[in-house]
Amino acid sequence: MKRIIALVLVSVTLAIALCGCGGDKTEGGSSKITIGIPQDLEDSLDPHEAVAAGTKEILFNIFEGLLKADSNGNLIPAVAKSYSVSEDALTYTFTLRENVKFHNGNTVTADDVVYSILRNADDGSGNALISAFLNIDSVNIEENDIVIKLKAPDPDFIQYMTLAIIPKDQSDAATNPIGTGPYKFVSRSPQENIILKRFDEYWGEKAYIEDVTLKICANADTIVMDLKGGSVDFFARITTAQALQLEGSNFEILEGTMNLVQAMYLNNAVKPFDDERVRQALSYAVDPDEIIDLSFDGKGTKIGSSMFPAFKKYYIPETADVYDVNIDKAKELLAEAGYADGFSFDITVPSNYQPHIDTAQVIVEQLKKIGVTANIKLIEWDSWLSDVYSGRDFEATVIGVDASTMTARAMLERFVSDSSKNFINFSDPEYDELIKKALNTYDDAEQTKLYKDAEWILTNKAANVYIQDLAQLVAINKDYTGYEFYPIYVLDIAKIRPAK
Repeated sequence: MKRIIALVLVSVTLAIALCGCGGDKTEGGSSKITIGIPQDLEDSLDPHEAVAAGTKEILFNIFEGLLKADSNGNLIPAVAKSYSVSEDALTYTFTLRENVKFHNGNTVTADDVVYSILRNADDGSGNALISAFLNIDSVNIEENDIVIKLKAPDPDFIQYMTLAIIPKDQSDAATNPIGTGPYKFVSRSPQENIILKRFDEYWGEKAYIEDVTLKICANADTIVMDLKGGSVDFFARITTAQALQLEGSNFEILEGTMNLVQAMYLNNAVKPFDDERVRQALSYAVDPDEIIDLSFDGKGTKIGSSMFPAFKKYYIPETADVYDVNIDKAKELLAEAGYADGFSFDITVPSNYQPHIDTAQVIVEQLKKIGVTANIKLIEWDSWLSDVYSGRDFEATVIGVDASTMTARAMLERFVSDSSKNFINFSDPEYDELIKKALNTYDDAEQTKLYKDAEWILTNKAANVYIQDLAQLVAINKDYTGYEFYPIYVLDIAKIRPAK
């Protein structure tokens, strides 16, 4: 499945078994670290085909594009040392950094860069892995420069130059990732761990920690014990309850934001969710504030559309107030839709994401107030990807959706009627037209307005029951420091370093 939502999928605390050995400490610091992650990297390790955000956040350490994002959301040079844009905004010229090495020891060439771009520009059927690349007219090599010409200006195009550069002659990218990043892939033991090693020929600032074990940790009942026992040194997404249990331990708790849209996503193509009034009724009945208070100790930001606060110029705080809890209004809408006596449905939730399970449990109780019975159906993550996302065989699901790039397009284009990423089957001609206009508008102010108008449609038509941008709580052993939050969903291991 090539076109896939950079789903967010809120990573949390769950593990299949007790995590194994922790970081080996050496005098003056640590050369190793064990990082707990809530799921195996079960989809492709090819960065151009990877499915889950949980996979992409790890691949961030292995791969780089011509440019890369920093922790402030700025684009900085990576495989390219500089770039320029023509006055007509149609020609992008990237000057490659000299002697950048792949993890296999080979030097990155201009041919590798062109291959990586064209691989995503057309799959042979007139489509593209990255839809913005359909706007590419040509990609040429001029000495040490890569010259990309567009058919029309695109103010967001530069954001897509974070596309991973991979070797043009590699045949096993799905299982043996080879990039240019600060860490190289060593091995993967399914359902156990992924091993990374510092890449000492990295062109930039070297990572601090030499050996990294990414331990599959999927049991919420054991993660605190693993942290306290020393078998895990770092966990990027713990719950508030786990944070309380770690008080007084050798762990520091850092707080940031997930930068995603957590919602109860509704399949708009199945009854009764094909009726806008039913979706609105559920939105009036679900209380995000109560969910945040009961399940997340008040931590999180209530949202009302498919945009989160880190995207400041696109974010509309007022959308969160459209469906203030109104049980009478919810019942009225259900009656108008022919469901005066309510109905029942399943909320499908990945079993390894505790925050989504906790959220669904509160929703079940809230919907009882309007006579609606919701049943939680737990499934494994790989089944969620195949059945819910790809197969669209579901009624409702609680999940988090993130953005692959710092663009409104990354959040909103997926809900266009014919998008392969539109797993909720939302269909609205006005929305489609707004997104089409936005993608063909090169005035920033006008484009921003069009995107905001599209967000209001998602809100007013209750495409989903929007809940929150979750808070991110990080547990890091006090023997380590340097972790940085990003405005997009990544885990930058290279910044972590020994505290002494």
